[in-house]
Formats: sequence, C-alpha cells, structure tokens
Amino acid sequence: MRILVIEDNRDILANVLDYLQLKGFGVDCAQDGLTGLHLATSQHFDLIVLDIMLPGIDGYQLCRRLREEARSEIPILMLTARDALDDRLQGLRSGADDYLVKPFALSELVARIEAILRRVQGNRRRLLQVADLVYDLDTLHISRAGRPLKLNPLGMKLLAILMQKSPAVVRREVLEEALWGEDCPDSDSLRSHVHQLRQVLDKPFPRALLHTQHGVGYRLAEDDDAR
Repeated sequence: MRILVIEDNRDILANVLDYLQLKGFGVDCAQDGLTGLHLATSQHFDLIVLDIMLPGIDGYQLCRRLREEARSEIPILMLTARDALDDRLQGLRSGADDYLVKPFALSELVARIEAILRRVQGNRRRLLQVADLVYDLDTLHISRAGRPLKLNPLGMKLLAILMQKSPAVVRREVLEEALWGEDCPDSDSLRSHVHQLRQVLDKPFPRALLHTQHGVGYRLAEDDDAR
C-alpha cells in the first residue's frame, strides 16, 4: 500500500513517515499543496494523508480539485488543528473520507488509515466495463462484445489499471511503476505490452478502445477524443 502524506510541519511529517514505514506502508510526501496535487494526479497512491493548512493551496482546495477536476476517488484522511464542527464539516464536504484532529497518536492515525482502506476495498466495484469490454475482477473473465479474450497476467494487470482510470490518460511512468515497481525492464517494455494488449483488445473489432496519448501515456475509452 502506498500513501502520500501532504504536511508542511517538518517534525510532524518526519514522525508520520517513520511510523508509517515502520508499519509496512510505502510512503511519499509533499510539503505544499501544489506539489501534493501534482504527485496525487501523476502517481498511484492508495490513500492520502492531507493537512489543511498548507502553503500554495490549502487542503480544502486540494481535496476539491482532486474530486472535481481530476475525478479522483482516492481516499483522503485530513489532518488539522481545527476541531470546530464547521471545520470538520467543511473537510468532509470538500471530499475527505475522514478527519483527524491534531495532536493525535500515531497509532490512531494508522488505525484510521486501515479502517478507510478496509471500507474502500469492501466497496470496490468488482466488475469493470468500458463500452462493450467487460472485466470481472473476481473470476478474471474478460470479454468484448460477448467474445472471451485471453491475456497473460501482465496484460490483465495493465488492462485493469486502464479500465479503472477510463477515460482518463494514464501516464507511462504510472503504468510502469504499477507493473514493475522500480525494476522496469527497459524503456520499450511498456510499449511492447501495450502492443500485445491492443492486438487482443482492438484488432478483431471495428472500433479501437486503446488510444495512445503521444509523449504522455495511454487511455482506454470508446472514442479518441482528448479529455
């Protein structure tokens, strides 16, 4: 599980990073709102721990932009010293999933994170569909226009990521990290696997679903309009 911590207080940030890593989470961080927004929209994370009072843009603005502009459903746990009811309501209305008031025990932070992740995993849609393409994540059955499709395990993982993000463009580096972590074989590996996926997914059918955004990444959608 990868967590992004956006917090401008260096002492709090260091303590949170150390504790989350100790508990087995992969952690990245940002100390201002704009950097945090960039990381959240350009890389894959399972949850964001977000302070409200940030330089650049504050946590409320960041949260709203993730939900409304980026259409991100990533779980967000807000951190703040503000404990008034109106402040808590504002955080939840801006799109946060939970709210933790400073000062807090690190053990409670982890408990809140684990509870959010359990809820998300329990509610996660197990059937993906884009146009006439259907992927059952429980049975691993993939079909298009009712015709079964056969993919290797890496192709199945690549397809799941693209379908979950559809119709958005998924950046090359995000796909490479999701498939191989820090050990990407070489610069042409992703292109090769996308080509193989396209042969199975699009070649037998009249309309292409898998589109290349040159210099950026790939998107899965019913049309080829840039979005």
